[in-house]
Amino acid sequence: MGEDEDESEEGREEEDGQQPPLLADVEKEPEVAEEGKLGHTHGLYHLPMQLPQFQVHAALEETHWWFTGRREIVRTLLHRLLPPSPERRIVDVGCGTGGNTVAFKQEYTCIGIDPDIDAITFARERFPQCRFIQGVAPRDIATDLKVADAVLLLDVLEHAEEDRQLICDLLSAMKPGAFLLIMAPADPKLWSPHDKGFGHFRRYTLESFRLLWSGQPVRELLLSFCNVRLYWPIRFLRLLARARGKPLGQGDSDLALPPRFVNHLLHCIFAGEGQRLMALLDGRVLRGYQRGVSAVVVLQRV
Repeated sequence: MGEDEDESEEGREEEDGQQPPLLADVEKEPEVAEEGKLGHTHGLYHLPMQLPQFQVHAALEETHWWFTGRREIVRTLLHRLLPPSPERRIVDVGCGTGGNTVAFKQEYTCIGIDPDIDAITFARERFPQCRFIQGVAPRDIATDLKVADAVLLLDVLEHAEEDRQLICDLLSAMKPGAFLLIMAPADPKLWSPHDKGFGHFRRYTLESFRLLWSGQPVRELLLSFCNVRLYWPIRFLRLLARARGKPLGQGDSDLALPPRFVNHLLHCIFAGEGQRLMALLDGRVLRGYQRGVSAVVVLQRV
C-alpha cells in the first residue's frame, strides 16, 4: 500500500494525476510456465522503496488498520484453503519487513523473501524466530517453492516492472495443487502521490489483473476487489493528496496511525469483507465486489 517512482523516468505520471500506462498493455507476452523452468529472474523487481518507507512499514504493520485488516482477510482465505498445520508450507514473496510472515508462522511453516536488504534487515532484527531470505523469487528460493502449499504475493506486483513474467516464473516453480494468493492496488482513478511515494508502476483493473495469469496452468478460484467499504473516503483522501501535490501521511505515503478507537473501527470495517470473500471462494455467492481500493485473486496451480 505504498509506492515511489524514479524521478528520472519522465512521463510516469501524467499532468492530470493519472497513473502511467499499464505495462500489461504494452509488454510482450510472458513465456508459458513449464514445470521446473524458472524463466527470467532478472529485472522483475523495481526497488524504489527507500529506508524511510520501510521504517514506516516496520512501525505500523502490526497495528495500523490497513495492515491488520488485510492480514485477517488473508488468514480467513488461507484457513479455507489450507487448514492450519505446521506441515503446511507457505512462502511470502516480497515479505518486506516481515509482519505477515511472522503472523502466519503461528499456524504454518512460513518463509519470507524480499530483494531489499533494508527490508530483510528489519525483518530479521524484529522477528529472529522466522526465516528470511534476501533475494529474488523464484531464483533464490526455488527449493522451498517446489514444496510450498501456498505462495503469498501481497502488494508486490505493483513494484514489479515485468509483472506478468513474475507470475509466470512463480507458477513454473510451484507444485501442482499449490495456491497462489495475490493482492495488489486497484483502480487507476486512485493514483496519487501515495503511489508515487512508494514506487508503484500501476494500479489494476480486474481486467488488467486477470491478464497476468491468462494462458497459465491455473484454476481461478476467486477474483474480486476488496477494501470496498472504505473506497469513497479513501478516494476523497487521494484526490486531496493530488490537489496538495504530496501524500498525507508518513514516509511519502498516506499512512498514519489514527486514534485507537478509530483504528479499531476501520480494522473491523475492512476485515469484515473477508466473510464475503470466503463465501465467493466457497461458491455461496457468485459475484465478487465490483469496486475497491485493492484487488485479490486466489489461483491454484494445475
